[in-house]
Amino acid sequence: AMLHFCVLFPCSEGVFKCPEDQLPLDYAKIYPDPDLEVQVLALIIRCIHSEEGCRWTGQIKQLQGHLATCGFNVIPCPNRCSIKLSRRDIAEHLQHDCPKRRLKCEFCGNDFTGEAYENHQGICPQESVYCENKCGARMMRRLLSQHSLGDCPKRTQPCKFCGKEFVYDTIQNHQYQCPRYPVPCPNQCGAATVAREDLAVHLKENCNTAMVLCPFKEAGCKHRCPKVTMSRHLDESTKMHLNMMCGLVSRQRQEIGELRKEVEELSLSHDGILIWKIPDFSRKLAEAKLRTNYELFSPSFYTHKYGYKLQISAFLNGNGSGEGSHVSVYIRVLPGEYDNLLEWPFSYKVTFSLLDQSDPSLSKPQNITETFNPDPNWKNFQKPSNTRNSMDESTLGFGYPKFISHEEIKKRNYIRDNAIFIKASVEIPQKIIA
Repeated sequence: AMLHFCVLFPCSEGVFKCPEDQLPLDYAKIYPDPDLEVQVLALIIRCIHSEEGCRWTGQIKQLQGHLATCGFNVIPCPNRCSIKLSRRDIAEHLQHDCPKRRLKCEFCGNDFTGEAYENHQGICPQESVYCENKCGARMMRRLLSQHSLGDCPKRTQPCKFCGKEFVYDTIQNHQYQCPRYPVPCPNQCGAATVAREDLAVHLKENCNTAMVLCPFKEAGCKHRCPKVTMSRHLDESTKMHLNMMCGLVSRQRQEIGELRKEVEELSLSHDGILIWKIPDFSRKLAEAKLRTNYELFSPSFYTHKYGYKLQISAFLNGNGSGEGSHVSVYIRVLPGEYDNLLEWPFSYKVTFSLLDQSDPSLSKPQNITETFNPDPNWKNFQKPSNTRNSMDESTLGFGYPKFISHEEIKKRNYIRDNAIFIKASVEIPQKIIA
């Protein structure tokens, strides 16, 4: 049965009201009823923590005694740690959670509060632990640092020569491969120890007892001696070395000449056409007027691959019948690389052209063109000789003393940007080329 207790509340005027009908009561007329109190205190009730699980029932007057032992009743921690919890949880709290509980370390035997004990765990110097390097050793934590630094076979240590880190029990083997490990010179030259990776350079360049070749070996000296005695050899062989160098320079000069000739041959035209640009025309014409027989020579060219080698020359102030009034143009046959494979005399049609430099989009160019067939009886078109005299008439060109007059060349755009272009072309039958 539910019990109702009458609780009186004072009004604002200090008068109590009845909780049932809210009418004011006269406090002087309120009095205790001992008999009723005995009856009430003898009523049977459940524990106030019954909904939490407490199964106690008893008289009201026994409730306070029960609460003093009730496991569900909330009480403060006996250690005064500021935590309140049910009586039945106090024991576990005191043993495991209370920050003010007292605990003894099983390793060092010291007493700690709960909070201090938690901080002490994992750092107790007396606790037995395994080496962190996994070498298998077990010892008190206070000895671990000394073991890791000085005794542990699995500790890392830098090589004192190359600086790389190695596990201690492998560093001994590393010294047999370490590139900076000092090794003695095998020639016992007296030098301080040399790093292993520098030994090859030492033996080749710095070791005084190493055998070396004379620095004039490229010139032909075959002398070989210890490096320390090489200076004496150089002092004693100055004249010999000078002769060797002169011979080397001579051979190199010849080789350079041959290479230059090969480069020139490779740069020549091999299609029977030459377009020869003569720049600075006005200055060269003026110079030709001051110098008799002033002749300009074009680059040489071939009629075809493996063909005849030809060259064009020009007298800007004329030659022969054109002297002083015309530009003369000639062609000559030069000694070529393939002359022994060709038919002689040279007999193929040659065409000279002075190119009109007018803009083709404005007017059709009007080139000055002359064509001739070589006279097979003229010496110039016979097979040339490498030894013929420069004054031999066979070295003279064949062409046109009056190719174009000085008056005619000024017309149109034969001269443009103070330059002229002379084109020479040779017609070679296909059977010859093939």
